[in-house]
Amino acid sequence: MTVITSIEDLRVLAQKRVPRMFYDYADSGSWTEGTYRANESDFRRIRFRQRVAQDVEQRSLRTQMIGHEVAMPVALAPTGLTGMQRADGEILAARAAEKFGVPFTLSTMSICSIEDVAAHTRAPFWFQLYVMRDRDFIERLIDRAKAAKCSALMLTLDLQILGQRHKDLKNGLSAPPKPTLANLFNLVTKPRWCLGMLGTPRREFGNIVGHVKGVKNMGSLSEWTNRQFDPRLSWADVEWIRKRWGGKLILKGILDVEDAKLAADSGADALIVSNHGGRQLDGAPSSIAALPPIVDAVGTRIEVWMDGGIRSGQDVLRAVALGAKGTLIGRAFLYGLGALGEAGVSKCLELIRNELDLTMAFCGQTDIRAVGPGILLPASVPS
Repeated sequence: MTVITSIEDLRVLAQKRVPRMFYDYADSGSWTEGTYRANESDFRRIRFRQRVAQDVEQRSLRTQMIGHEVAMPVALAPTGLTGMQRADGEILAARAAEKFGVPFTLSTMSICSIEDVAAHTRAPFWFQLYVMRDRDFIERLIDRAKAAKCSALMLTLDLQILGQRHKDLKNGLSAPPKPTLANLFNLVTKPRWCLGMLGTPRREFGNIVGHVKGVKNMGSLSEWTNRQFDPRLSWADVEWIRKRWGGKLILKGILDVEDAKLAADSGADALIVSNHGGRQLDGAPSSIAALPPIVDAVGTRIEVWMDGGIRSGQDVLRAVALGAKGTLIGRAFLYGLGALGEAGVSKCLELIRNELDLTMAFCGQTDIRAVGPGILLPASVPS
């Protein structure tokens, strides 16, 4: 039996169990993948100050994200095609997050629908929205999220156009996937995954198929999605969505200080410093490098969170020390899901919690809410 000691262990196991096209979809970036790799490597350059002879017996990781009590400053990020990493993947991940006490965010491009997740969970979850040209569809999506009692809406701003991801092109990832000989052969080597998919009816984009005129199956979905992401997205749309939603609003995809100021002006409750996991603009800064100047500019006006490259509890602590009031994990929980299903997501969260707790103690800290830049060696902090 494999002993799981890190997120990397989960990644290796997921790579063995998930079909190549879906594993690569999650574990890849755009173009050269330089920004994707920098998201991880830039974390490792940030060094901690180890402190000794401090009373660290009583420690707490509990905090709040936009007023929601969380077991630690971590939420599950919205990830497309989660239900293709494992059958019913969004439901499994949401249940694991609920049991652990952290938020789960459902993607517009999920396999399980808003209603599917609501029917299989008790805690309110968050819903992530892409702005499409079909504004009537967007209005109905928002209304469905309200009906499902979603407690926050996360609006993604950095996917007005789709970045080119070379692995997806080479693997023939499309809707539906291309049944090439290479893909069919690869599926034969993943019997556990295939049996799971045969046992669920959820194999399409549940938030879209059946909810859009003319889109009744995966075959008709591809043409619709290709023309729907809206390059005209503007701050006026953000205001329209904020009013239509009427609840907690999170803006995802901020990398620039000027955009952060506009996000703070918009009336949103939080912004996420994010480069879409390195899947959009290759050559953009890593999220952790972009975080400090944005915190300095707007951190007193709006909650600043970050995602991108987090693979450990130490990474979470580094982000919090640099001013993030919360973090989101995407690939880390997807590795767990692909490796071991719901138990793998739980294992991912446990690993992060334990690493976060122990590292905080080594730094002489007992309360995550009191952590600041003083726990880091100044020369290692990105500027």
